[in-house]
Amino acid sequence: MYMQTKSSNYPARLNGELQGFKCIRCGHNLPVDDYQEGCPQCAGSSEPSSLAATYGKKFSPAEWQTAGAGRGMARFGALLPYRDFLTLGEGDTPLVEDRYLAAQLGVGELYLKNEFQNPTGSHKDRMSALVCARALDLGGRPVVAASSGNAGASVAAYAAAAGLPCTIVTTQHVAPTWREAIEITGANVLYANDAKARWLIVADLVRNEGYLSATNFLVPPVGSNPFGVEGYKTVAYEMHEERPDGLDAVVVSVARADLMWGIYKGYRDLIDAGLAARMPRLFAVEPYPRLSRVLAGEPLAGDFPGTTSMSSIGGSTVTYQAVDAVRGSDGGAVAVNDAETDAARQEMGRRGFYLERSAAATVAGLRKLLARDELSQNSRVALIATSSGYKDPSLT
Repeated sequence: MYMQTKSSNYPARLNGELQGFKCIRCGHNLPVDDYQEGCPQCAGSSEPSSLAATYGKKFSPAEWQTAGAGRGMARFGALLPYRDFLTLGEGDTPLVEDRYLAAQLGVGELYLKNEFQNPTGSHKDRMSALVCARALDLGGRPVVAASSGNAGASVAAYAAAAGLPCTIVTTQHVAPTWREAIEITGANVLYANDAKARWLIVADLVRNEGYLSATNFLVPPVGSNPFGVEGYKTVAYEMHEERPDGLDAVVVSVARADLMWGIYKGYRDLIDAGLAARMPRLFAVEPYPRLSRVLAGEPLAGDFPGTTSMSSIGGSTVTYQAVDAVRGSDGGAVAVNDAETDAARQEMGRRGFYLERSAAATVAGLRKLLARDELSQNSRVALIATSSGYKDPSLT
């Protein structure tokens, strides 16, 4: 078993307004605790489900402004599970308008939310900060993540900064760039035969060794650690600050859709507080049809295999939270192949944006959505640029 190593340098103060967690599918309410396998009532069903944090206080517009004062994601502590937590400077990434690409594609306004400007170069830092806060609050629990790259590098970095033991479970196919980023933190790295085999190792560490997992380890899957996924709400908060008159659509590349669901929950918070008038439509971009097939009527627990160079959004499974975010926002899903994404990546490079393939997929996805008339020509759209090309496996 692990030795507790709680660090006094980084206090983790639980938000007193956190009431518990609620299943996003069946509505079952649970007290504050660690639910690493999703909703207990939905476990074992054909549609296992994630849990979302619930809070006792709803902020007025004036209180919201006070709660969001300061810099970085930490300024939203009053709206997150932890008011105080280890930060490496995550959050406040820019929302950059690209008028040339908007005109070329035929949309009214086009923005890129540059999540690659987070400390370890991806949106995952918003999750890692809160997962490590939870681990510290539990007395210095070791953390674990199953990852093909971005999540592993992020969790390892935040665990190192917090003085927490960390294990990252990956495969031999992990790119050297990501491998070095993980190993340099001192994290323990374990190699599984394939992506799903990683989850078996993580499950054993959670159930038998007391680890706190940042990521899913179930088949069928649920979302990542519910404390951590709350961090993704802040992407919506920040976009609303810059565009308070609202966005028509947000396009997100997805695997198990933690980020997309967090954005969805963030906009629901804004609507509940009377700050946002409407929910933007959320569109999931995937490397081959998975969510698209589930939305068309196939079972959620099915297997949807495919091959892709977009390693950050690979995999053959779909989560309920992905379905919930799309349906709840009147959005949709679109599949793009490697050739379409590579063309979009080249196109964005000529616009000054060097994107990881999985991030460039949103550009290819938007082009298809417009061609199918799923978005109107005068739409105001934001693309989530999850990570930069400097971390892309194609460099190796």
